[in-house]
Amino acid sequence: MLENREKPVDAARVLGQARFFSGLTRAQLDRVAALGRVRAFPQDTRIYVVGDPVDDFYVLADGMVRFTLGLGKRETSAGDIIRRGEVFGWAPLVEGHPRRIATAYCLTPCEVIAIDGGALTALMESDSGLGYALMKKLAVLLTSELVAFAAG
Repeated sequence: MLENREKPVDAARVLGQARFFSGLTRAQLDRVAALGRVRAFPQDTRIYVVGDPVDDFYVLADGMVRFTLGLGKRETSAGDIIRRGEVFGWAPLVEGHPRRIATAYCLTPCEVIAIDGGALTALMESDSGLGYALMKKLAVLLTSELVAFAAG
């Protein structure tokens, strides 16, 4: 899919437009973007499933992803549709969770910015302002996911 685009995805620009990264300085956005790589997935592809090892944190650059929380090895009906500029796959930012607890499925062809979770965590630890800002955003994100899960 990337080869069909007129312009390649600019990771820093996509991150700068994502609500999750709002409030970061340009230098902080550039440091986070440097940890990412663009990945393309065809429609009807699973990016990850419940139980997969945790590795990357994702920002959707193009397309639509169905995000479904899991319970044990089963998927639930709780979930959401992820759109351009939204984040998913936050497990690498939560200490002590080495396996995915959700499934991310491409409803359309998708391009994502895949950010190395370990490297992002290390950056957050080395830049406390960046780390605090992202942890606040993560708390809001997790709370919204729990509300969606409870609502069914």
